[in-house]
Amino acid sequence: MPSKVAEGAQRGWIVPIGGAEDKENDKRVLRRFFELCGGAGADIAVIPTASRLNDTGDRYEQLFGEMGARNVSVLDFDTRRDAHERNRVAAIEQASGIFITGGNQLRLSTILGGTPIAQAIRACNAQGIPVGGTSAGAGILSEHMIAGGESDSSTPHANSVRLAPGLGLTNRVVIDQHFRQRDRLGRLLAALAYNPFAIGLGVDEDTAALIGPDNVIEVEGSGAVTVVDADDLQFSSMAQVDGNAPVCMLGVQIHILTAGASYNLETRKASAGSLSPVKE
Repeated sequence: MPSKVAEGAQRGWIVPIGGAEDKENDKRVLRRFFELCGGAGADIAVIPTASRLNDTGDRYEQLFGEMGARNVSVLDFDTRRDAHERNRVAAIEQASGIFITGGNQLRLSTILGGTPIAQAIRACNAQGIPVGGTSAGAGILSEHMIAGGESDSSTPHANSVRLAPGLGLTNRVVIDQHFRQRDRLGRLLAALAYNPFAIGLGVDEDTAALIGPDNVIEVEGSGAVTVVDADDLQFSSMAQVDGNAPVCMLGVQIHILTAGASYNLETRKASAGSLSPVKE
């Protein structure tokens, strides 16, 4: 379960980004996260642990610094012992925003899972601090994380998804990234066939699904967020099939949201928002 929000307080924004966000031009997605963190007064902690590239953290340090952040701390973790160091925990606790880069989400879960760093991230978000992540960093934000599986299929199959525990900032959604670009509808559907409780969020590249403290999702970026709602699932054959057999799912509802549209995770209602025509 997500960390409890104190009475009278509100949870911070949760910002999964589908990967490959624009870093060269208007930087709409990263700039929106930056503003949520406090803009020019921001103190952002960047966690590049998922990446194997040595310069990943430096790149985001430069990007947020150029936007005007007061301070950007790059906190890499190579071992679980690193995630127990008090000075690193303190850097998380003092941040006004936390950003997790892309790479391999299993590096994140195996190195950070259950450590004081993971606990600090959860607690900070419950205290109002925005937490965002791109690609692998997006997938780990929820309680149930898609750890791998088949792409290039719109049909769910019994073995098309592997699930693992995530950071658990929210248990309302399951997140998949690079969604349209890698045709991942099938594996997101398979994840929901295992447990229809959560709502599936398929986030395209250069796109963010911004989950507000009120549990309303806003969209920023050039792509779309695919919302898969299995709350009214009438039938799933997941328990009857195995291997690469297709899964029958009846009653699934799908919404495609672009910038300006929204989705309420509590009421499970989508809105065209600013995209709706206005009569003159």
